[in-house]
Amino acid sequence: MDRGTVGSAQSGRLLVEVREEGPSAVVTPAGELDHHTADLLREPLEDCLAKGFKRLVIDCSRLEFCDSTGLNVLLGARLKAEAGGGGVALVGMRPVVARVFEITGADAVFAVHDTLEAALADDSA
Repeated sequence: MDRGTVGSAQSGRLLVEVREEGPSAVVTPAGELDHHTADLLREPLEDCLAKGFKRLVIDCSRLEFCDSTGLNVLLGARLKAEAGGGGVALVGMRPVVARVFEITGADAVFAVHDTLEAALADDSA
């Protein structure tokens, strides 16, 4: 683990890395986010919020697939973060993942950025 890494979780199809970037937790899921792997993302997100991070930045650049269960995990984290005065930003979504958000309209409720730098600089999420 790199210095500043909060933790990681791994299963055959999904790896989740978490690191601290100032007041934000940057969460990077890699692989497939679906019914079978959703808890591997849900738990680190909830841990970050429990540790006092109000702002979660989800780096989706290594996410290869996201189904409705994965989307619900992200929406749930957003609700919890907002209830605590924070928010969730999404970064670097691949077209196949972005399409799920577009179809469902979920892209309208998240701050979506092309780069991690842009997300970290945006104080609105």
